[in-house]
Amino acid sequence: MLRFVAVALLIGASVLTFAQTPSPQWQPGTITAVTAHKAGPGERASDTVQYDVSVKVGNTVYVVLYTPRNGSNTVEYRRNFELLVLVGTDALTFNNKGDVSGSTTAVPILHKEILSTSSGPDLSKLPSQYFSMKLENLSKALNLSEEQQNKIKPIVEQEASEMGRFWANPVLSFDDKVKGWEKVVRSSDKQLKPLLSTDQVQKLQGMRKEQKEELKRIGAEQKQKTGE
Repeated sequence: MLRFVAVALLIGASVLTFAQTPSPQWQPGTITAVTAHKAGPGERASDTVQYDVSVKVGNTVYVVLYTPRNGSNTVEYRRNFELLVLVGTDALTFNNKGDVSGSTTAVPILHKEILSTSSGPDLSKLPSQYFSMKLENLSKALNLSEEQQNKIKPIVEQEASEMGRFWANPVLSFDDKVKGWEKVVRSSDKQLKPLLSTDQVQKLQGMRKEQKEELKRIGAEQKQKTGE
């Protein structure tokens, strides 16, 4: 009898533990980019218009495939639009009303990128690590073909080399380093753009803008710490 009671209590505890397992949590997300989707190699083109929507959740950016509802050919989300999301293994769920009682839309995740916690462009990892990480990030974010990667590689390698000449220089102020970075990326982008499609150029410009904003934030934090 006592053994039966012990087993019953054990089963009851297991059921209670299962019932108390936390359900997935809604998290705040921000749309960082919206571009028309183009079918990649081996991907069947859709008869309807689709969009690549980049969503920043915490320190991760998810690029999801969004198909407009009700046959519409426009996307209802825009850059800097804030919403609640559920992060799944293969999909994000958008809350369309901005609260947990709103209607939802599940969208498949195409790829994701974990952002650096130190600085947007990973400038602290110069020059060799910057080169390899930069090429990898560009390949994923812009969906570069193998031919494009081969053509872009020497441009990115030159960019990393030029960065290394001044970024580690202790004599230069942070503002001077940022000005140097802007000069280098302008030259680099001028060479990159002829090798990219219109959509890829737009994505590149969005990435550069986010990098510049992140550098401004880091610079402001440094000035605040030093009391400048």
